[in-house]
Amino acid sequence: MNNIRFPLTLVCLAALAASSLAQGQGLRPGMGITDIMRAGPRLGPPTTAPRSTAAATGAPVQRSAEYIVALVNSEPITNTEVQTRLTRILKENPEAERMPRPELTRLVLERLIAERAQLQAAKDAGIKVDELAIDQAEQTVARQNQISMVELQRRVGEEGISVKSFRNDLRDQLLLTRLREREVESKVKVSDVEVDQFIRDQRSGTNAAVPPDINIAQVLIAVPEDASDAQVATLQQRAQSVAQRARAGEDFAKLAQELSDSPDRANGGALGMRSAERYPTLFVDATQSTPVNGIVGPIRSGAGFHVLKLLAKSQPGASDAIVTQTEVRHILLRNDPKRTTAQAVAQLAEFKERLQKGTADFASLARDNSQDASAKEGGDLGWSRPGQFVPEFEEAMNRLAPGQISDPVVSRFGVHLIQVVARREAKLSQTEQREAARAVLRDKKIDEAFEAWAQEVRARAYVEYRDPPQS
Repeated sequence: MNNIRFPLTLVCLAALAASSLAQGQGLRPGMGITDIMRAGPRLGPPTTAPRSTAAATGAPVQRSAEYIVALVNSEPITNTEVQTRLTRILKENPEAERMPRPELTRLVLERLIAERAQLQAAKDAGIKVDELAIDQAEQTVARQNQISMVELQRRVGEEGISVKSFRNDLRDQLLLTRLREREVESKVKVSDVEVDQFIRDQRSGTNAAVPPDINIAQVLIAVPEDASDAQVATLQQRAQSVAQRARAGEDFAKLAQELSDSPDRANGGALGMRSAERYPTLFVDATQSTPVNGIVGPIRSGAGFHVLKLLAKSQPGASDAIVTQTEVRHILLRNDPKRTTAQAVAQLAEFKERLQKGTADFASLARDNSQDASAKEGGDLGWSRPGQFVPEFEEAMNRLAPGQISDPVVSRFGVHLIQVVARREAKLSQTEQREAARAVLRDKKIDEAFEAWAQEVRARAYVEYRDPPQS
């Protein structure tokens, strides 16, 4: 059985941890070993941590599987929670097996303590997540794993996770994302002097460690979960045929539109120009030494067989950078005490129906209803570059072909109705180069600021360690 990669929201959504099953960036509730090692202070239980009387006297200890291992501001963390997270990490990161189990378990407990302290801070700050936002996150997981919602719920059950627990995980990750935005992201600034230095370093080769921006297109030949060996062989042969046709010079975008099983086929399979860190590791590794316009594959993932084409590659802020730009417009209904999220979704769904029937005009609806500064421009946001919008918006935008209108999209700002007007590959202007460089620097500063903030939250929390976790 293929493990589901659970999209982590934008505590990752800015970093949206790459999924090996999907073709886009992914979110997983629960973090991999690298995340554990980086997240928060690595403080283990103190040597004076309370122990049971039997343990103190050396007598044998018999414990049930469920007991409290730590209290965070009087809120318990149980042994089951630690073991569940540990199991998930080991499934998603086999290399974690190389770490001594007691050390890995300690790190998992510390990660849970840090998360619990942050969730309490979110509650204290009055941050809430609407059920519709969780619905949208759940749909994103299914989409990025190339499966239906029914199949997602089936696989989640096979992982030993109830749908309720899965949705609670999504809720927690969305809460942490919004807390990060409120406490960290809004306070991070990048000066013009820092941008100037970054661009100089990029052009001199000093910043070689900064991952490049890449644009990859794919044709996905999906493999069903229960496919027989004969079916897999047939599908692999079909993927090999696609690769041969692409290498022979056939239009890759046309092949994707006609043959791909991925939602991005409407865009000719193009996944968009973004940092290599925001692509699945499988795709980055496969195209590492591939020249621009080169064809790779088929390669196998949990979703099926992928044939890849490297459309573009450049360093952020480079003078010759070519990116995929999207001309987009939207209608935004902001979060409002007088209108619930569900009511906003219903209103925008009604707008979409009228637009598809031709009884309304997008620009007119935007001017009359949108609660965004772009309303006076008919909702027009102009030509955008990758990473310019919040991930919820951008993920929905990237799935649209020119002329298409999204379903209502819930973001931290409210609910959007999005229409892609056009796309183009274009060289960045000098101003855009600077903004791309500023975005890279800002992301780095946000990561550093978040780590420091998370340590402060952890340090302020009262943590009482009980008996250590046991398998």
